[in-house]
Amino acid sequence: MEKLKMHSPNLTEDNIARIRDLFPGCVTEARGEDGSVRLAVDFDQLRQELSSSIVEGPQERYHLNWPGKREALLTANAPIAKTLRPVREESVDFDTTKNLFIEGDNLDALKLLQETYLGKVKMIYIDPPYNTGNDFIYEDDFAEDVGEYMRRSNQVDEDGNRLVANTAANGRFHSDWLTMMYSRLRLARRLLKEDGAVFISINDAEFENLKSIASEVFGAENFVGTMVWAAGRKNDSRFISASHEYIICFARSMGALQERRSSWQVLKKGLAEIEKAYAELRRKFGSDDAAVEAGLRKWYGSLSDSDPSKRHKHYQYVDKRGIYFSSDLRKPQPTSRSRYDILHPVTGKPVNMHPNGWSFAPERMKELLADDRIRFGVDEKTRPTLKVYLQEANKEAAYSVFYQDGRGASIRLDALMGAHVFDFPKDETIIQGLVEMTTTGEDLVMDFFAGSATTAHATIAANSADGSSRRFVMIQLPEEIGEKSEAFMGGYRTIAEVSRERIRRAGRKVVADRVNANVDVGFRVLKIDTSNMADVYYSPDALDQSSLDLFVENIKQDRTPEDLLFQVMLDWGVDLALPIEKKSIQAKDVFFVDGNAVAACFDARGGIDETFVKELATHKPLRVVFRDAGFKSSAVRMNVEQIFRLMSPSTEVKCI
Repeated sequence: MEKLKMHSPNLTEDNIARIRDLFPGCVTEARGEDGSVRLAVDFDQLRQELSSSIVEGPQERYHLNWPGKREALLTANAPIAKTLRPVREESVDFDTTKNLFIEGDNLDALKLLQETYLGKVKMIYIDPPYNTGNDFIYEDDFAEDVGEYMRRSNQVDEDGNRLVANTAANGRFHSDWLTMMYSRLRLARRLLKEDGAVFISINDAEFENLKSIASEVFGAENFVGTMVWAAGRKNDSRFISASHEYIICFARSMGALQERRSSWQVLKKGLAEIEKAYAELRRKFGSDDAAVEAGLRKWYGSLSDSDPSKRHKHYQYVDKRGIYFSSDLRKPQPTSRSRYDILHPVTGKPVNMHPNGWSFAPERMKELLADDRIRFGVDEKTRPTLKVYLQEANKEAAYSVFYQDGRGASIRLDALMGAHVFDFPKDETIIQGLVEMTTTGEDLVMDFFAGSATTAHATIAANSADGSSRRFVMIQLPEEIGEKSEAFMGGYRTIAEVSRERIRRAGRKVVADRVNANVDVGFRVLKIDTSNMADVYYSPDALDQSSLDLFVENIKQDRTPEDLLFQVMLDWGVDLALPIEKKSIQAKDVFFVDGNAVAACFDARGGIDETFVKELATHKPLRVVFRDAGFKSSAVRMNVEQIFRLMSPSTEVKCI
């Protein structure tokens, strides 16, 4: 019986397979350091395949390079023997939620999610740590000491003499940060849907470099644009006060976006306040439309010129449907069908018509008249107009430059959490706008620098606002909190703990507000850990004969059946948010994922016999997995695949 591999995919092997499909002559066999024969790329031949002229050596090209770039690529592609372990006690609505909160290094998390969420994420928003030149929290495997780095990057000679004057501009200051980001962006790109997009917040320090590596990863042709967020003046500079930051956006494929005729739009600012004023006037004046209109015009007049609601003061008429403005009905260019009579509903006489005629054909105009969408004057002398309602024209393309006071997010988060627990949180209303602009329905939203979980809060709020069922995947390192901080004194020990509590409180607030009672405010907590499999599973040749009796069991003793289930789901690429049900079959626990997507029995008592296997086969699962040590005998183990082949031929059978 075939065994599950129980580790993240080897992306190097996957890339070689893709190259082999495109250029079979560029992939050959080579002997590795261990003597085994494996596939390898003939790069000289590949360069020639991709060139229209003879390639005789390295060619100059436009790209960003830095010490550590190749190591970042190798690290991104290398497999890891880790897993995700479920933590029910820290989750909310574990059995029913479709949201995930992953605690651990995001590089590991992105690797583990490759098979499960490959090409399934609609939108990624990240706010990575800005480059301050300090030590990084994210210590990848290829980290090196300063001395080694300085020598390798030609900043000092063999005797340690410095060769360059400004290391902050030329060396490790930028390279470490770029190396950290490059590997993660490469993995993130694979998760995006063809019509998906990534949004990255950044400041001036690494704006140019980030845009360059993102162009390399996603393709310069997939650059959507840069948004400039003006967040208020800062008095921290002698020369220019940096009061802005950037949000860089790249699409997975601009071609796919255009093929799907996707249109990104956001709610116009100021409309919510107009709706609120209208509701208050309706409560005051009831069905008296004239009084409501007069009150609305008076309210507009009280606003300052900088108030965003004043941009929409042309919405000054009301009827039973709501607020509207009157739009011109004249035809820009006359046609044979644009001139016809419209009778005034009171006088019965043809109304005043523009020489070019009406903008709608007679059939459509008849529908609009029947639907009370035409506004008439007191008599036929006044030219009628079209009613355009506020809710019909409440969206627009996002502006590349916008203002939002950066202090508001901190104030709201402090109020939500009851204390100051996070410095400089992103504004959830801005992120909510991005979520609503690019996603809908059950689209998946991801943030692998979750921080205070602003993106999760924004996704919940977006679902509450428009009734969608978007899902989120948050990833956050358990970064320790300073002992002198308010968050530490409040009982939090890591940023991940703050993140989870923020989601809990944001969810409770949405439920309390009762805007949309069906919003999923839960999340499954999964923590990155070493593999459930004992070391012997991965490197049996490293053990001598005297040690074999210590490894009769190939699964670590502290791991639960549910731990094993989630590693199996990862290995099979099964959605980690699917519902899980545990049933008892012949006194043995069997996990069923999403009905029959996966059936798993991890019984280790040697009690799995043919009778049990036959009953399990009646459920006809798509996949079934057993624990190797659970079979009653080797004969039963050998017969399992035959039983399923006869009773449920479509079932894929494996063991661990």
